[in-house]
Amino acid sequence: MSNLLQTVATYQASDLGILQNLYCGIHTFNKKFLNFEKLIGNLGTSVDFDLPPRMIGQDSLVVTTFEGVEQRKRTLTVDKQRAVAFAFTAQELIFNIDKLDYRNKVGKSAMAALGSSIEADILSKILPSTYRFYGNCQSSGINSYTQLATALTYFRNYGSVPYSETKAYIPDIAYPAIVGSGLNLFIQKKNDETINSWDIGNFDQCKFYRSNLLPRHQAGTVGEDDLTLTVTSIDSTKTQITCSITHANDADALKQYDLGYFVDNVSGETNMRYLTWTGYQVSSCPVQFNITADAGITSNSITFNIYPALIHDTTNPNCNVNTAVSAGMQIKVMPSHRAGLICGDDAAFLAMPRLPDQSPFTTSNTSDEDSGASIRLTTGSAFGGNSTGSIYDAIWGKEIVPEYSMRLLFPPL
Repeated sequence: MSNLLQTVATYQASDLGILQNLYCGIHTFNKKFLNFEKLIGNLGTSVDFDLPPRMIGQDSLVVTTFEGVEQRKRTLTVDKQRAVAFAFTAQELIFNIDKLDYRNKVGKSAMAALGSSIEADILSKILPSTYRFYGNCQSSGINSYTQLATALTYFRNYGSVPYSETKAYIPDIAYPAIVGSGLNLFIQKKNDETINSWDIGNFDQCKFYRSNLLPRHQAGTVGEDDLTLTVTSIDSTKTQITCSITHANDADALKQYDLGYFVDNVSGETNMRYLTWTGYQVSSCPVQFNITADAGITSNSITFNIYPALIHDTTNPNCNVNTAVSAGMQIKVMPSHRAGLICGDDAAFLAMPRLPDQSPFTTSNTSDEDSGASIRLTTGSAFGGNSTGSIYDAIWGKEIVPEYSMRLLFPPL
């Protein structure tokens, strides 16, 4: 006897959680200007904030010249926007979605997708904002407390704000090797009620965070192939260098946000070193810089723009190097890497203005409990269109002050 039996597969709730990312950036960036649109008199999508002025001084009690004071500033601009939207027909809502409370699950996934996009974007600001760096980009990368301590020492040797909080962001994949190199110094306070997945702990007066969304930088040929550039000249602004190199024409020789440095000479007497930010004394920090635009090799020559300007002029408040850039000096460029960050004095800013209501549609503004992002939800129906939709959206801007930050280089895996 052969039975013909029917099987019915039902769609059941699994209670599986969303595969989340690590949201250290949104949570820890400085939110002093989070809603700067509320500042009296501020119009437009940008806000300017001040930086401390720089002063030189003179070796005399007889003052014959009074220094000019430059009001330095940075600009934080809300220039990013993103939305996640979905819609259902009336039939889908009554027969599928609402029966399973599926609208709530879709909403949580939309929030997670939007929060991840915002997090990745604000961390991408590391690349254009850093010109000093530490790390070798090789397979071993930064993998010990000794290397972390060295990075922090170089960061502070240049100049740092005393008693302010220093923060460091490292790739999550690098964390196990660092912990395995010695005692587990990344220990949360025992009485902490909540431990965030991205919050590692403290080491050497620095708060460490981990992320799986730190940006990856793809270097140009000069960095990838470990080529050497020889300086032939630098322009009057001290921001454009021309070098010679024996190499075929190559449009991809240098890429925007590549990191370069001056090679130490054999004698060591005229090695390029940064001056301390305050006091203008020769520091132990090698002269490093950020390449601000792509540049190619043509006829064994390459010209590229850099930040910051490399100024050797003791009468200039922006003087920052111990010797002038001159012909014959050699330059190397770092290869591809995953970029971490050390930042002092809360100099990484995030703005996320509250978006307005979209009447007559139901609108609410809320903070995502996982990412911390400020997100607007708008829900409405198209009249006569048999469609009910929801939109999760946000706008934001970010800024990192270069002299308060340093890039950490990890393998690009």
